[in-house]
Amino acid sequence: MTREIAGSTTAAGFSGPGRRSSENFVRARKVFPDGTSRLTIERNPTPLYIECGMGSYLFDADGRRFLDLNCNFTTLIHGHAFGPVVEALTHQIRRGSCFANPTESEIELAELLCGRIPQVDRVRFVNTGTEAVLFAIKAARAFTGRSKIAKLEGAYHGAYDWVEVSQAATPDNWGDAIEPKSTAFYRGMPASVLDEVVVLRFNDVEGVRRLISSNAHDLAAVILDPMPSRGGLVAPKPEFMAAVQESARKNGILVIADEVLNLRQSFEGASARYGLVPDLITMGKIIGGGLPIGAVGGREDVMKVFDASAGRPLLPQGGTFSANPLSMTAGLAAMRHLDQAAFAHLEILGDIVRDGIRRAISARGAPLCVTGAASLFRIHPRAEIPNDYREVYPTPAGATLMKELTRFFAENGIILPQAAASISTPMTQPAAEFIVDVFAGFIDSHHDMLDAIEVRK
Repeated sequence: MTREIAGSTTAAGFSGPGRRSSENFVRARKVFPDGTSRLTIERNPTPLYIECGMGSYLFDADGRRFLDLNCNFTTLIHGHAFGPVVEALTHQIRRGSCFANPTESEIELAELLCGRIPQVDRVRFVNTGTEAVLFAIKAARAFTGRSKIAKLEGAYHGAYDWVEVSQAATPDNWGDAIEPKSTAFYRGMPASVLDEVVVLRFNDVEGVRRLISSNAHDLAAVILDPMPSRGGLVAPKPEFMAAVQESARKNGILVIADEVLNLRQSFEGASARYGLVPDLITMGKIIGGGLPIGAVGGREDVMKVFDASAGRPLLPQGGTFSANPLSMTAGLAAMRHLDQAAFAHLEILGDIVRDGIRRAISARGAPLCVTGAASLFRIHPRAEIPNDYREVYPTPAGATLMKELTRFFAENGIILPQAAASISTPMTQPAAEFIVDVFAGFIDSHHDMLDAIEVRK
């Protein structure tokens, strides 16, 4: 059964990228700074070049098949080459790819989001999750007249200076647990940016109350991902969500829920799942059906900062490809098929994988754990479930183990990212069980590496 699920062309004899991937990387190194076009490309030491995708599987340039748990960083919730999206795009591209004028498809996608996601009264479309976050923060500043923001340590919100603060904090620079330091993400980040960001720890109830209150007069918004991917896909404590919301409301600070990744956690998104009532929500990834997209949604009065009907708005926002008909059409097709039944299917498969991994860990006494919810999971090189980014941060032995885990999964025909692994609707129960089988095989064959993991409680 295992070999049948993995695909005989992949699992058998995989020893790293094949000939064509290696040749492609030689070419790429002549035109890209490090041979890749984005930092997040996995390479060990050569990237795996992909020829095509179908359903929940990828096929590399050398013809080998892999079960895809990356799904382009959780974007492809319906997997690859989803029929309704292919059909919708084929129809649209024959009618035109982009226009300066609006189209009906943007209204239809906006109607779907406003009708489905609580607290979304109005929507503005942009091109990426980064842009969605950027404009949400600007909207909060325009609405409140304040400039500072608060964010979670270690959380990823895209490539905007203010949300990059403390995104890559380390034990060497993250400072005291009671009041985390604002750390630079890149050399040359303006010191003024660091001064305008208050860093919070996830699930630190008292800390978030204290830090929001002490900076209240300057804070425009608190931005948080309800279950931060880079923070470990750790479940939020209800009292933490309540503390964020109550402290913000009390001080006239907006709450921005970044659901670019975690909108996939339920039919109504992650905030609804965890009891958060945000003023603004950023969306992306799954709402574009595999094409570039981002969106800002929220309360009507807050979203009015974009309103240009009476002249120059408080916050001007444009974008040549914002609401382009290809992204709108693909997103509409994908979201219409992402109904309650689809989410129930994803939840079942996610539970099979997470529960199976937990049983394998327990049966073997391995110093590992798994987090996540719905269609997402993440494996950690530690015995106890972490509470926040600092506890997620791996030891050197842990980091080495996780790289070996990714390599082992690839050897067995599965693409496993080291952060958020995601399940797609075309995946089957046998495929989910195969993931658990491969994980158990990893534990059984790596006792020495597991013994080197420090048990942290």
